[in-house]
Amino acid sequence: MFNNNEIKNRGLYIQLYNIHGLIRGHDLELGRDADTGGQTKYVFEFASTLSLHPKVEKVEIVTRWINDKNVSPDYSVPVEKINDKFDIVRIRAGGGKYIRKELLWDHLEEFVDKSIKYLKTKERLPDFIHSHYADAGYVAAELSMFFGIPFFHTSHSLGKVKLQKLIEDGFNQDFIEKRYKISQRIQNEEKIFLFSDIIIASTSEEVESYIKNYNNLSPSKFRVIPPGINLEKFYPYNEEKYFDENTTYLIKHINKEYTKFFITNEKPLIFSLCRPVRRKNISGLITAYGEDSELQGMANLAIYAGIREDIQTMEDNEREVLTEILLLMDKYNLYGKMAIPKKHNTDIEVPELYRLAAKSGGVFVNAALSETFGLTLIESAATGLPVVATISGGPRDIIANCNNGMTVDVSNPKNISDAIKKIIADKKLWNEYSENGIKNVKRFYSWKAHTEKYLEEAEKIIASKEKPENSFAVTGRKLLEIDKLIISDIDYTLLGDDNALIQFNQTLNKISDKIGFGVATGRNIELAFKVIKEKDITMPDLFITSVGAEIYYNHKGELIYSTGWDAHISHLWQKDKIVKILSPFDFLQYQEEENQRKFKLSYYLQNNPNHLNTIKETLQKNKMKCNVIYSHDQFLDILPYRASKGRAIRYLAYRWNIPFENILVAGDSGNDIEMLEGDLLGVVVANYSKELEELKGKRRIYFSSKKFAAGILDGINYYNFIKVERKENAVQIGN
Repeated sequence: MFNNNEIKNRGLYIQLYNIHGLIRGHDLELGRDADTGGQTKYVFEFASTLSLHPKVEKVEIVTRWINDKNVSPDYSVPVEKINDKFDIVRIRAGGGKYIRKELLWDHLEEFVDKSIKYLKTKERLPDFIHSHYADAGYVAAELSMFFGIPFFHTSHSLGKVKLQKLIEDGFNQDFIEKRYKISQRIQNEEKIFLFSDIIIASTSEEVESYIKNYNNLSPSKFRVIPPGINLEKFYPYNEEKYFDENTTYLIKHINKEYTKFFITNEKPLIFSLCRPVRRKNISGLITAYGEDSELQGMANLAIYAGIREDIQTMEDNEREVLTEILLLMDKYNLYGKMAIPKKHNTDIEVPELYRLAAKSGGVFVNAALSETFGLTLIESAATGLPVVATISGGPRDIIANCNNGMTVDVSNPKNISDAIKKIIADKKLWNEYSENGIKNVKRFYSWKAHTEKYLEEAEKIIASKEKPENSFAVTGRKLLEIDKLIISDIDYTLLGDDNALIQFNQTLNKISDKIGFGVATGRNIELAFKVIKEKDITMPDLFITSVGAEIYYNHKGELIYSTGWDAHISHLWQKDKIVKILSPFDFLQYQEEENQRKFKLSYYLQNNPNHLNTIKETLQKNKMKCNVIYSHDQFLDILPYRASKGRAIRYLAYRWNIPFENILVAGDSGNDIEMLEGDLLGVVVANYSKELEELKGKRRIYFSSKKFAAGILDGINYYNFIKVERKENAVQIGN
């Protein structure tokens, strides 16, 4: 399993991560909110085109599972099959409610965990993964680190650029931080750019913006590959097509709905399509139209600003923009001249609206203050509709390639109105722009050209990374393949009998490629690693340290801290407050500073049940959710309520999809109780502390008659966990 060398003759397996969740195989709800813009359309159409390529065996869009009465039930289908080679896979993380992308950061570690579980169900790892936007980039970076999978990234927008724009718009730093989690996003973007193999950009100006704003970048990491367009949908306005009865009806309905907004329908149409966010500068376009009576006499204005039911129930940003649109419409008395429809169908209505505007002799306007690319501009070009676009960002490249319109400084509304009037009034210029767009979009912006260049770059990266550069990926792949684990405490369990330890090491070495090995200890990682090296113990794949407060993965002495466990146990942890609450108790002695950790408070406490009960009652009275662990008649450890050795092991079992009954754990003291109980296979060595007496007679807990490492080996034999056939010197996994 997971041996990609054995499947080289098969096609590519590609995963595209696009996490926000509102993506499906039909009727994309573009403009439904700030998360459903051009990125959604790009990812879906790109995946569709990839799935048709002969070099590709499987494409998956990996997104978030949503089960929310406020959105379509389509988003709760675990796996949506689009065609034989293309699925949308939905991962459960952060509950079922739909939440905007800025609030997903707290749930990304869960998304990583469940993505790993999903990958373990597959017969192979993806040949490469491609993330879209910063949240997906975080997930893809983690997966790439775990498994050494080549990792591509497309940002679609940049956190530092957004921060600068929000400040310019007058928003204060506290609001920006609270609303957009911007510092967290920017910090993770730096990590994404460092770990990614390729960053896909749409324009050369986008590359310049990356390098200007971020540290971990060089031009060699970028590939400029503009997105494509579905030319079957966005065909020219003057090209005849034959439709089925249902499509014909929908087109007639579109025309009927459109005409009811205007007093005079024969005028050219100024058409704009975008999400209702401030950056799109819809108010600038309306102001340009409203303050130019000549332009009002020449043309009608239609603005499709997303999909809405009730403005009052929308997110603050969208609600404010839509309210401003209606107020400006009223201010300039644009009734009968301006349309702002509430809904539009993506598959049929949007392409037809471009053609309708073109047939009227109108123009498309993208008045955004900043635009990374500008997908609507190539849609306009394909249908033969001339454009007026912002001079900022991607539109400059598009207009330069297609020569189908004008770019202007949209900060001045008069620039917008003057450009629109110039194109509408000059029929020769209008025709020139229209014909150029139809011709050049096929040359520069077809999905076929995009896919060919993309796969060419992908194959180069795959060929250069046949062996993972990150040594940790070897351990990650091992954990993905194995289905058994042995986890032992260190002090008085592994250690105590040097001869037995040598035998245990020999056993581990024979099964190291079949069964994972970990330690779970009260020691911190530095001390745990040191004693493993000093005693020449087979290096564990996993370290659970500080009584379960920390998890580390290892390969050849390189330790990787588990940020997933960190995020999981941080919930409701109030370390400083606990210290303050316990400070009056003179029977508690604060341990040395090196024993204190981010998620562990350690004290010395003499064996007195009353004192221990007092501590527990005091913490409970003060509503401190925490885990109190007492061991060896003297050590008191306080951890987050989600943390312990046992819970850490169960977390690892969950993340790596290893059944509890396939995990053997060995311990000797009170801080091992939680990992010994339950469905794991527990082994208590003969030299155990009296705190474990309560476990006698419990299911799946074996009390060995042998001490230290000999007791672990005895437990392995008792559970028939492994079989070593001495004649062939081979190891078999037990039943």
